[in-house]
Amino acid sequence: MPRMIVSIDGVVIKEVQLTKERTTLGRRPYNDIVIDNLAVSGEHAVIHMAGHEVEIEDLGSTNGTYVNAKAVKRQELRNGDMVEVGKYKIRFFHEGEGQNFEKTMIFKPGMVPPIGSVSRPASLAPTPAPAPAPISAVIRVMSGAAAGREVSLLKVVTTIGKPGVAVASITKRHHGFVLAHVEGPDMPMLNGAAIGASPVPLKHGDMLQLAGTEMQFEQR
Repeated sequence: MPRMIVSIDGVVIKEVQLTKERTTLGRRPYNDIVIDNLAVSGEHAVIHMAGHEVEIEDLGSTNGTYVNAKAVKRQELRNGDMVEVGKYKIRFFHEGEGQNFEKTMIFKPGMVPPIGSVSRPASLAPTPAPAPAPISAVIRVMSGAAAGREVSLLKVVTTIGKPGVAVASITKRHHGFVLAHVEGPDMPMLNGAAIGASPVPLKHGDMLQLAGTEMQFEQR
């Protein structure tokens, strides 16, 4: 299924699956992909999907829509294309597009190796490494009207905060979770100190403060 990953300054803020024939993008809250930034027009662009073909069309936006650094009015999107609206970068992925990428062949126990492969004695066969346990975590709200509420960090990217005031993202990576500032004049606080422009790793028990709300990160 085609998808788009939205980022700013190298920080991923959301991932959107394209499931409809027409997906709108803009600053207004009724868009399918909302980017709350003044450089983005209220109705900035629309993404058309017909079968395996996906096209993006600029809707006469003030600052334009760019695909791979080139301004476009309407452009077919290919796997890996980079769409730019304002300072935001949106990477387009469509693994089912049938491009010339070879898939890695994975050998499983009991499979017959292809002709011409080098056999090795069973005694020297590597022992399969155990699959790593999936990491999971929650954010527990500690103050305010929502005190006691838990937010499970199930998605690759979870955004928290108040748009226009302070918004942060928590991104799930292979080694754990990282916190990053997305937008707003107020920087997120981590254990009493404001974070910088770069994502910072989170550890169990960390205290976060954002838009006047205190939260605790718990990894399980």
